[in-house]
Amino acid sequence: MRIINKSAKLEHVCYDVRGPVLDEANLMRAQGIQVMPLNIGNPAVFGFHAPDSLQKTMSDALARSDGYSDSKGLPQAREAIAGYCAKKGIRGVQPDDVYTGNGVSDLIMMSMQGLLDNGDEMLVPMPDYPLWTGAVTLAGGRAVHYRCDEQSGWYPDLADIERKITDRTKGIIIINPNNPTGALYPVEILEKIVDIARRHDLIIFSDEIYDRLVMDGLQHTSIASLADDVFMVTLNGLSKSHRAAGYRVGWMALSGDKRGAQDYIAGLNLLSNMRLCSNVPAQSIIPEALNDSAPDLDILPGGRIYEQRELITNALNDIPGLSAVKPSAAFYIFPKLDIKRFNITDDEQFVLDFLRAHHIMLVHGKGFNWDQPDHFRIVYLPCAEDLSMAADKLRGFLSGYRQA
Repeated sequence: MRIINKSAKLEHVCYDVRGPVLDEANLMRAQGIQVMPLNIGNPAVFGFHAPDSLQKTMSDALARSDGYSDSKGLPQAREAIAGYCAKKGIRGVQPDDVYTGNGVSDLIMMSMQGLLDNGDEMLVPMPDYPLWTGAVTLAGGRAVHYRCDEQSGWYPDLADIERKITDRTKGIIIINPNNPTGALYPVEILEKIVDIARRHDLIIFSDEIYDRLVMDGLQHTSIASLADDVFMVTLNGLSKSHRAAGYRVGWMALSGDKRGAQDYIAGLNLLSNMRLCSNVPAQSIIPEALNDSAPDLDILPGGRIYEQRELITNALNDIPGLSAVKPSAAFYIFPKLDIKRFNITDDEQFVLDFLRAHHIMLVHGKGFNWDQPDHFRIVYLPCAEDLSMAADKLRGFLSGYRQA
């Protein structure tokens, strides 16, 4: 019998947000065991749903959505996205500079496939959202991880970025606000990243999917608003901000100096044409969603996301052997374990042990390409009662835990 193996291109690709720990949890569920999923940022699982008005808009659009759209997307959707870019201070974005996708994930893959040759390098944050590293690898490139500094609020280490630039480096990826840390990058950090890209002639890819989930009165700045002379690709969507993850609504916008990027843009157009178009009914909600200026009550004091962030930050920092930087955005926190105290050498084993003991799923830090076994990610979307229970279980578990 012929053995059918997976592609060698997958050898160094992982997505542990939905990896072996989830496989173990699914085995438990098959046995009738209830598992709390603190591993994935799917708002609907925790009672957050798309606004009724957007649901109705999509429903009403179905009768007009049985054909393909333009490969880049519906004109009215791309016009709305260009308008949103203008509101964010990103100058010069026209509808033709916009590509809609089946979520941002679709466009991350496309943006890397269209750019990288074998051996090309991309600077990727550490920790990162692992799809970025996977997309770089699948495209034949090499993900070079620059450190984000926990002691400095998880901001990118600019000196580390500079040290890791080579003649094969094509661009810098930033995730702002960050997943998994919840960090929001200040203007002065973003300006220095722009300066690095300018001096080394690099593209900036900015994943901004959480830009409307910023707390504490802080403001998100899109890095593309800070320069017109650097070519940039900004990615965004409605999955998180409008609780519409299952609708698969994402986009990317090209801005800055495009003169040297014409061949890359032609490649993006080719890839866009090859996949025909993104989900047409989902595109129909983009104009209404981006025209909505109502405040998100969940991220204000008293709102669910805000109060759950407060609860989990305080609870984690109250557990001996744990510390956690308070996130400013999104709905994740990335606590640090005292690995000497717990003798942890394998962070995936740690989260598996906790899952087996208390039926609660976390994601280990190496799943986000962190280089030490001393972190894990918690999603704080569950209700306050469930988060309190999970924190109590973690406290009890760690009180007697040491890896062999």
